[in-house]
Amino acid sequence: MASEEQVRESLEAVLVPSINRSIVAMNLVREVTASGEKVNVTLASTGLIPDAQDWIKTKAKEVIEKLPDVNDANVEYTDAKAKDLNEIDHIVAVMSGKGGVGKSLVSGLLAIALKRKGYEVGILDADITGPSIPRMFGLSARPSGNEGGILPVLSGSGIEVMSINLLLPSEDDAIIWRGPLIGNTIKQFGEDVLWGKLDYLIVDLPPGTADAPLTLMQSFPISGVIVVFTPQDLVQMIVRKAVNMVRKMEKRVLGVVENMSYLYVPEIDKRIEVFGRSRGEETARAVNAPFLGQLPIDPKLAKLCDEGKIERYDDEIVTRLGEALVQVVSAGGR
Repeated sequence: MASEEQVRESLEAVLVPSINRSIVAMNLVREVTASGEKVNVTLASTGLIPDAQDWIKTKAKEVIEKLPDVNDANVEYTDAKAKDLNEIDHIVAVMSGKGGVGKSLVSGLLAIALKRKGYEVGILDADITGPSIPRMFGLSARPSGNEGGILPVLSGSGIEVMSINLLLPSEDDAIIWRGPLIGNTIKQFGEDVLWGKLDYLIVDLPPGTADAPLTLMQSFPISGVIVVFTPQDLVQMIVRKAVNMVRKMEKRVLGVVENMSYLYVPEIDKRIEVFGRSRGEETARAVNAPFLGQLPIDPKLAKLCDEGKIERYDDEIVTRLGEALVQVVSAGGR
């Protein structure tokens, strides 16, 4: 008689169409029972269109019946809500006190760094009025789903992505919504998207400290927040506002990241601080938060983002950023 563990291991080979992750990784396997030579499996139908359900059911029966001592496999579906199926170890929000500082870029690089370290990662582009994650990752496919939930889109390296831009008829369509509607959309992303089992979900927040970031921090079980800034005269005041908001919401400040710190010119082997001297470590001390690192102005990175190929960016700063995040999460943050 096959054990439950053997059945679940066999189901790892059954991939969910369009997202290309196994039904086990998506947490769709709800119950497994074995009696003699017969195995009964109950799957959640969440996010699966009828054709996908039929294909998964057939494939699941095939892999189970290949197990020793199994002659009959019965696969049935049950309804379940996406939010009840999601198992996410760490939800990390990336925010900024103002727009235009590279918050989405940092979100993307963090996800890439974590994926390269072997973690299962997703990105929620919660910047409803200024979504840029899909363009950076070269994604245009529309998410599929049903009344039970929506499936994210998988990037080239295997990062799950959900963004309002993937749901619009055209990525150029403007979102002209008032605050309450934006807040409701963010809540829906939290309840209706089936992420499955993830080690990290990176949430790209809208800039500022108004309705949208507030709604997300109230609606999501945030593990911690990373604040992004650039070298500017008023940077400490802006970062303090963001950090104070996070702490008033009783969330952890995992650290701060300085973007656009310098431009490296290889021909003369010199760093040029285009926006003034770096204030990274100084700002981190001022707000009593870990300094996770600084990112340069890199024309190569900018080009890859414009071409939708950010996942091809290969620089040690990406590795360092991921290592810094894992370390501070493991240490408990501040």
